[in-house]
Amino acid sequence: MINKDTILASAKSTILAESESIAKLVDFLDHNFAEAVEFIYKASGRLVVTGIGKSAIIAQKIVATLNSTGTPSLFLHASEAIHGDLGMVQPGDVVICISKSGNSPEIKVLVPLLKRFGNKLIAITGNTTSFLGKEADVTINTYVEKEACPNNLAPTNSTTAQLVIGDAIAVCLMEMRNFTAEDFAKYHPGGALGKKLLLRVGDMLDGTHKPVVTPDSNIKTVIVEISEKRLGVTAVVENDKIIGIITDGDIRRMLNKTDSISGLTAADIMTKNPKTIKSTDLVSDALNLLEDFSITQLVVADNGDYKGVLHLHDILKEGIV
Repeated sequence: MINKDTILASAKSTILAESESIAKLVDFLDHNFAEAVEFIYKASGRLVVTGIGKSAIIAQKIVATLNSTGTPSLFLHASEAIHGDLGMVQPGDVVICISKSGNSPEIKVLVPLLKRFGNKLIAITGNTTSFLGKEADVTINTYVEKEACPNNLAPTNSTTAQLVIGDAIAVCLMEMRNFTAEDFAKYHPGGALGKKLLLRVGDMLDGTHKPVVTPDSNIKTVIVEISEKRLGVTAVVENDKIIGIITDGDIRRMLNKTDSISGLTAADIMTKNPKTIKSTDLVSDALNLLEDFSITQLVVADNGDYKGVLHLHDILKEGIV
């Protein structure tokens, strides 16, 4: 029978073991770490991160983090490197080699080749006296006393330690480069943050659904326009300039006040000086306006020229909120 308490105890033990290993990394940080970051920062080329086994998987994650935070990086599998992929390494590149033992056969073959090319070599290893630790230009210590694995075999604490050091390097480089949220958005244009910081109102406008009536349009025309364009609003335009808007709420209020709509025009029920936003403004700014005034639509106008209507639902669909 499965004992849930035993499962929870094992999970908690694993998390505590890994957190304790990570905490001890602080004591291992020294000028070697700072020098490694400086090598990367001053490099004329890219950062190449390599490893074997589980360390190779960690290397790929570190590369992904660095690329998204302004440090051009690429992953090089240590095994593939000695079978042709070493050509990926160019003059001016800095290489990080990740290995718990620092004595893997592939690492022992790869390191001399990298040294021969003259590239700066940074070691991330749990064994500073290993072949890798001794041959590297700088060595970052990721020693862990034992793995969280009950057999002390499966890489757990050690790979977590490698990952944390990679994150620390990335954050240091971000700060040195004054990497901002706007910079981050440039590398994540499809994500929620990228859209929030980059997407413009004009990018979301649908020119085929641009509700518009004139001041002398009768009420039936107004209702049909609002209904057909399905935005809950229409702009009232005269001489290509917006002079007001009519919402479906305005229609309901009008019907509550009068028994006959005969003779009424758009000018009679429109709201003058509506809230507008420019097509060049950020969608996030539009969202703030919608929230501030508790409305669901914004008229888009550039210097009074009507461009269309931005609806709250369109913003929600983009996942910006």
